[in-house]
Amino acid sequence: MAMGEDSPAYTATDYILLDCGAPLSSNTVSEDGRKWVTDDRSKFSTFNSESASFVSTASRQDQYVFQVPYMTARIFRDKFTYSFPVSVGLKFLRFYFYPVQYSGFDATTSFFSVTANDHLLLKNFSAYLTLTAVDVQPASLSKEFMVPCFKTEKLSVTFSPSPNSWAFVNGVEVVSMPKNIKVPFDIPDTTAFEAVNRLNVGGATVANVDDTGMFRTWLDDSPYIFGAASGNVPSQFNVTINSAVVYTTSRTMGPEPKINMNYNLTWNFYIDGGFIYLLRLHFCETQLEVTRAGQQVFDIFINNQTAERRADVIYWSGGNGIAVYRYYVLLTPSEGSSKQTLWLALHPSEEVGSNFVDVILNGLEIFRLNKSEGSLAVPNPEPSSSLASLKPENKQPKRGKKLSMKIVIGVSLGCTITVSLSLLLSSIFWQKKRRSYYKRKSMERRNASPLPDQLCKCFTLAEIQAATNNFDDAFVIGSGGFGNVYKGFIKGIKYKVAIKRLKSKSQQGAREFWTEIQLLSQLRYVNLVSLIGYCNDNNEKILVYEYMSNGTLRDHLYNTEKAPLTWKQRLEICIGAAPGLDYLHSGAVHRVIHRDVKSTNILLDEEYVAKVSDFGLSKMSPISMTNDPIRTVVKGTFGYMDPEYYRRQQLTEKSDVYSFGVVLFEVLFARPAVDSKLEYSQISLANWARKCIGNESIEESIDPFLKENCIREDGCERPSMNDVARRLEFALQLQEIENADQVCQVSDGARSQVNRNIQLYHNL
Repeated sequence: MAMGEDSPAYTATDYILLDCGAPLSSNTVSEDGRKWVTDDRSKFSTFNSESASFVSTASRQDQYVFQVPYMTARIFRDKFTYSFPVSVGLKFLRFYFYPVQYSGFDATTSFFSVTANDHLLLKNFSAYLTLTAVDVQPASLSKEFMVPCFKTEKLSVTFSPSPNSWAFVNGVEVVSMPKNIKVPFDIPDTTAFEAVNRLNVGGATVANVDDTGMFRTWLDDSPYIFGAASGNVPSQFNVTINSAVVYTTSRTMGPEPKINMNYNLTWNFYIDGGFIYLLRLHFCETQLEVTRAGQQVFDIFINNQTAERRADVIYWSGGNGIAVYRYYVLLTPSEGSSKQTLWLALHPSEEVGSNFVDVILNGLEIFRLNKSEGSLAVPNPEPSSSLASLKPENKQPKRGKKLSMKIVIGVSLGCTITVSLSLLLSSIFWQKKRRSYYKRKSMERRNASPLPDQLCKCFTLAEIQAATNNFDDAFVIGSGGFGNVYKGFIKGIKYKVAIKRLKSKSQQGAREFWTEIQLLSQLRYVNLVSLIGYCNDNNEKILVYEYMSNGTLRDHLYNTEKAPLTWKQRLEICIGAAPGLDYLHSGAVHRVIHRDVKSTNILLDEEYVAKVSDFGLSKMSPISMTNDPIRTVVKGTFGYMDPEYYRRQQLTEKSDVYSFGVVLFEVLFARPAVDSKLEYSQISLANWARKCIGNESIEESIDPFLKENCIREDGCERPSMNDVARRLEFALQLQEIENADQVCQVSDGARSQVNRNIQLYHNL
């Protein structure tokens, strides 16, 4: 890849778009303007096409699903092969699947295998299970592979139905790869790859037609960001490289050096164990102030191991606005869970001399390499409505412990290759037992979230055990899906603390654990529960908070033996929680959206002062102090979740307002947000409350100055948390006036003013 020169768009030698199942007379131009050819009587089909397969049309067309190639499918009763004449070299091979009902065929029950030449790409594959295993389920699915054709000028793709099942495909794409894109390792030319992730870091999704002729899709990286992160730094000039769209946006940590030194900019991914992974990191220094080598230097960590010390984009590329990419290799063990976590973290170098305490990344690609027998196949995920039930616990290794994954240091293309690893990579591919390799190298380790003690203290497991009498059940003050909460005293801390111990198989997992540490270590506010410290010792993940003696708000509302709260107490508790959320939205350096506001996450101290807790699902705004929505996978608690966020997958502070509105009704009615024992129309508290508002029967149940606006369907129509806090304060004042009226006579004029004020705040 030549640097410093504008490169023309790539024109593929082989470019085949096969619209499977489409009739000869159909219009085979897709919405993105690409022309497809039908496989009906195609030169690519084998002689048994009619006996081994039939064609069908999808029963429906979901939103965002293109007519071509998804609305028709070729369905295989028996083994079926497409044979594509190609030139020598690596080929992109992409499959398109739309697993819905077809005439005479239900694609949701389809299981099949796919081979390309001698490589097993998919085994007993279910497109339906693959789609339903993610948080936000897309309607269609594509799989991308890179298949070598160095010893033959033919690419044979074979679909084989599993026993008592069918195979199907909607589209097949073959695109030759440029010959000048080379991996700087001695990888055998028989190696096939699968593109697991391809991200446009800091920017929106880049469609395949906006790529450089290889028709790759680059996804927005926001859903993969872990914890706190900063946002986009758009380039103001042309970048001298192909795929310029990817290099013109980036993600950095932000302009605050002290904050940047306290956390890592981190992405995490879920991968299948037992494979070798190739990571390609794309860099282009687009900040105009950074012009010389040594000005901005950072470290790169992969799974808590040091992959690169003193990464310097200007040094690698030779100048500002010149792109470069680096390769790294990750080896994963095959023992244990098939799903494992891949962490990529960037941290400013702690060495003195850098002018800018920051990091930068423009793009990221993750490829899986085939095993020695040529297989890239992985098991189907379990069917689930939430990826959380599939994701294994993220076990971040401690510093100093032996790790089962190894990193091979990367080298750059576009400038001089500085390290040769051909012998090492050859040994990786040809060794029968990779464990012998694991013992050859000792890599530096680094915790994923280093935090200074003044922000968040790191406790040893021995200290925690001493504080809880070795996790004695007598010390338990609460429990949930995450695990138990204990009260205790830690040596050196004069007050009682709450200790949350995560279960080893907690769905909250390490992602939420580290998110809470990173956020709360930077946030200090009277209406937020303070994080004192954490323990990440001996596979234990424990959080230590200030102790809130009166438990959760829900503990005092229903299904409890505690004395009921007075109306004034309920108002005061809501008044305490609202400013905490308002601080997250508008008072912190970076806007924070809680994403899991509910009555169990509002805690009460000995004076019934409310504080917001549990930040495991929270998202920090990529850009400081803006109101732009954050596009992210949908997470939260059923019954409290903002329907607009669920539909659009765009998170705003108004999502917290909606959830808080549900809490307000929970306080008013003293009933759960979801109660399946009630009749259907009353199961959802939000829907029932909205219905009561519509027929004005809500007046019979609650004070009239608190209702409606927080839970409006349209987020733009909801008030801000600042408005909510102010109106709750005023509601309390009105309540106190009415209480005074019970003791002394209030003048007609004063009563009239109170009534006008009640009407003014009627629709909170």
